[in-house]
Amino acid sequence: MLVDQVRRLGRTITERPQRYAGFGADVVRGAWNSRVLQPMRPDRAARLLFPVARFGMTPATAGAVAALRHPDRIAVIDERGELTFAELEHRAAALATALRARVAEGRRIGILCRNHRGFIEAALAASRLGHDVVLLNTDFSAKQLSDVLDRESIGALVLDEEFDALLDDASFAGAMVTAWHDGPSRNPTIDELVAATEPEPLVAERTTRMIILTSGTTGTPKGAQHDLSIGAIIPAVLTHLVRVPLRSGEPIVIGPPLFHVLGFAYLMSGLALGLPVVLRRKFEAKQALDAIARHRAGALVVVPVMLRRILEVPPSARPGTPSLRVVVCGGAALHTELSLAFMDAFGDVLHNVYGATETGWATISTPGDLRAAPGTVGRPSLCLTLRILKPGGGEAAAGETGEIFVGGGLKFAGYTGGGGKEVRDGLTSTGDLGHLDEEGRLFIDGRADDMIVSGGENVFPSEVEDLLEGHDGVAEVAVVGVDDEKFGQRLVAHVVRSGGGSGDGPGDGPGDGPGDGEVTEDELKDYVRRHLARYKVPREFFFVDELPRTTTGKIKHRALRG
Repeated sequence: MLVDQVRRLGRTITERPQRYAGFGADVVRGAWNSRVLQPMRPDRAARLLFPVARFGMTPATAGAVAALRHPDRIAVIDERGELTFAELEHRAAALATALRARVAEGRRIGILCRNHRGFIEAALAASRLGHDVVLLNTDFSAKQLSDVLDRESIGALVLDEEFDALLDDASFAGAMVTAWHDGPSRNPTIDELVAATEPEPLVAERTTRMIILTSGTTGTPKGAQHDLSIGAIIPAVLTHLVRVPLRSGEPIVIGPPLFHVLGFAYLMSGLALGLPVVLRRKFEAKQALDAIARHRAGALVVVPVMLRRILEVPPSARPGTPSLRVVVCGGAALHTELSLAFMDAFGDVLHNVYGATETGWATISTPGDLRAAPGTVGRPSLCLTLRILKPGGGEAAAGETGEIFVGGGLKFAGYTGGGGKEVRDGLTSTGDLGHLDEEGRLFIDGRADDMIVSGGENVFPSEVEDLLEGHDGVAEVAVVGVDDEKFGQRLVAHVVRSGGGSGDGPGDGPGDGPGDGEVTEDELKDYVRRHLARYKVPREFFFVDELPRTTTGKIKHRALRG
């Protein structure tokens, strides 16, 4: 099967030489530089196939293979210290054995943890059992959590002690195991179960599906299911080796929540490549920089708001980070001003990845792409088809905006509650609007349901936001559409001024209360009018102290619409 997949990849590269010129050599070079191609004893190489046969394409397999390849290498560094890959594998196997009797057949296992070893242990353990695993958002209210626990048929829950009160209100009746606690725990803890349990060899009757919830920015979070296969994973891995120069054994700092698709993807990449994963339960910019310096990390994974927080750390307070070679950003729109400012401060190390919870990552931009075409999310992955389709049918020309459809990557198996995404000609909609330039680089123009129609003209908020964030007086901005009797919709901008808010709190009216030297509504209107069409000028500006965001850093546009 693996041989067949490699042969098909070879045919793809051969049949499309212009698109994949030099790709084969680049893959070998990337694999060598990443230290993936390393000599291995034949008996040890053969043993690596056993976890795949036992657990399928799951986190359990990644953890078991890493323990076979690098047993004494550090796997996890968190606020409790370090674990080697062998120690992590032992704890996951013991926890899986202990969990087996606590989950009824047909029920799922939920993980409600912040970024620490307990999350990883729970994911590796649960995926050994054949029960589907649901990664839960730590920002849920009790009502949201209760609804998701019920909808997803969760029979056992691994959670941090801080979420016990949420479970009281959610009336959850399943088994509970505490992952992180600062005092006595009312539930059995991972440490107690591991200490009291001898790992047993488990062979799951079915392959676990990891269910990642959508962000919920456009409605109630949904559980996205995927059918993972070697054929889907190999092209993504090869593309990654070429464009993102991670190196086996080099620590990686992961900032986004591990329940988010970006954080989870790089957690799995870290295990697969044998990278020590550096975690903290909550992201703080200065602590992230300190961790890079202390552990000589070669890579950092962030969402755009985290990049901005890092830039807000005064240069005099930043430790030296000469080991940092790769910064991967994703999960939300990366505006031009922010990407260029970050590279000017930290060097050309920034990579922008684009994808969706449903489709996995679709494109990757390199630092060269971001310098040549600021704002791009890069070119498609190997063997992935990406098309920009117009509403009435047909493919959009270069520079023309349409809806982004992809195929050939991760196979989306629908939402757990039923339903799926629009499919055209075998391609799945991402729900985003975008365009390609003449070089085949993708640009995201916004969500399909965020497009604003004002006076009959289509306006994409990201274009106005990108422009405004280039103004010296603007730190952050979100543009939304609100109902208007005359124009159908009108544009409203919510602005965080550079150096802080207006001083009067987030309830300020349009243009209220600027201090000395602070930018005003009239200045910003004139600025937009000089650079964009008149119908793209926001009719109102609200100056706020901060923008409402999800745990993963996305702006809650619905909250701004009121």
